[in-house]
Amino acid sequence: MSPSRPARAAVGAFAAVLLLGGCGDSGGLVSAGTTPTASGPTRLWPGEPPASSPAYDYGEAETEVVRGVKAPGEDIHKVDPLAVVRAEIAAHPEVYSGSDAVYGGTAARMADCGQGAGESAEEGPDGTAGPDGTSGTDARRTRCPVLKAYYRDLTGDGRDDMVLGFRLLPGNQTAVRMYTFQADRLVQVLASDDAVLAVELAGRTVIIRSPAGIVGYEYRTQWTWDEDQLAMLLTRDEILRVGGPGKHSHSPAASSSASSSVRPG
Repeated sequence: MSPSRPARAAVGAFAAVLLLGGCGDSGGLVSAGTTPTASGPTRLWPGEPPASSPAYDYGEAETEVVRGVKAPGEDIHKVDPLAVVRAEIAAHPEVYSGSDAVYGGTAARMADCGQGAGESAEEGPDGTAGPDGTSGTDARRTRCPVLKAYYRDLTGDGRDDMVLGFRLLPGNQTAVRMYTFQADRLVQVLASDDAVLAVELAGRTVIIRSPAGIVGYEYRTQWTWDEDQLAMLLTRDEILRVGGPGKHSHSPAASSSASSSVRPG
């Protein structure tokens, strides 16, 4: 008959006492020294009054209703990505139209977008959408600035949302947008303009990777849905080492975001 649980515990405790008692000078326990005292963060300048408002308006929770774009049953798969981009161009003529428009090249290239441009794309196994995902294979579609749309439930309501990108011409930036339906209205809940290495979907998070002005490093911004603000909030903004030995670039190109970046432009 095997011993009961209390009996096993008693035998084990007695064996442990014998083992500890046998520790002598040879092969015995050696002290590792004094345990360092844990220290918490030290607040600097505690006498200074804390700021009550941000220094800059980053537009952290800005949203925008897309005018004139509807879909039966609020099915975002039936929304035309081209119509969404054209609606943004029409809503912001100061950015996309006229001789002084920063991204006038985008509006001009919309004429090259034919049928199928911006059509939905199947995600790769890693959920990555690179900035070179053109809207077609022929030359005309390649000139179209609208990239393929990706769909995933990023808000947690059980329905797919749409992540859309388009090139901001004539520069090298990419507009990354996310849309969801709220009360029968198509709402833009994420807007980020930046030079883009890749855009990734991880769970319910959008990750945008951008080049840094330091060789061997890149910026990564992470956007996550916030139920209180009903918007995608910038929950992480970091610079990470990704390559070999890092060194400062002689002429770093500042990575800017016209709408939502917290990095200096």
